[in-house]
Amino acid sequence: MRVAVMFSITLVAGLLVPALGPSPAQGAEASYVGTKKCKMCHLKEWQSWSETEMAKAFELLKPGVAAEAKTKARQDPAKDYTKDGTCLACHTTGYGKPGGFVDFDTSPELVGVGCEMCHGPGGTYTQSGYMTLQNKEYKKADVVAAGLTGTISKEHCSVCHNDKSPFVGPSYVFDFEARKSEGTHEKFPLKYQH
Repeated sequence: MRVAVMFSITLVAGLLVPALGPSPAQGAEASYVGTKKCKMCHLKEWQSWSETEMAKAFELLKPGVAAEAKTKARQDPAKDYTKDGTCLACHTTGYGKPGGFVDFDTSPELVGVGCEMCHGPGGTYTQSGYMTLQNKEYKKADVVAAGLTGTISKEHCSVCHNDKSPFVGPSYVFDFEARKSEGTHEKFPLKYQH
């Protein structure tokens, strides 16, 4: 009887593990989890971020929102840009990437420019072994091993902050140092300085 139970447990485990897919350590890309997962441990940073234009970036794509700015940039202020891929890449989190934003109905937790756009997808970090109740002593090395970054560079920001936006001209230059001093987390210091 005991052998039969052990065999059944082994069989079920063997069937379930492949269904979960490869872990990021095996070569799969980490999935996006949304800012609510980050908020659980980084409340002050989340509160500061939630007041920024980055948090509200998706709203700008809706018809009638920022009409004057859209008209000035020769965009149709009445158009719904919430399904326009050229806009979604910089107004949502992870658009066009595995586990990233698909559309509002499928992935509403990824609207806006969330934490993972700068720090990387959190799917690996939130899985067992890194950020869990069993691992209360996780270290910066765990963050790096999970593929996240705490140090944001100009290259991170320039993916969206560049002259391809219809709201800036071809002479636009992103001033990383000035923007960094304004800070996404300016109201509260970061919990863990990197």
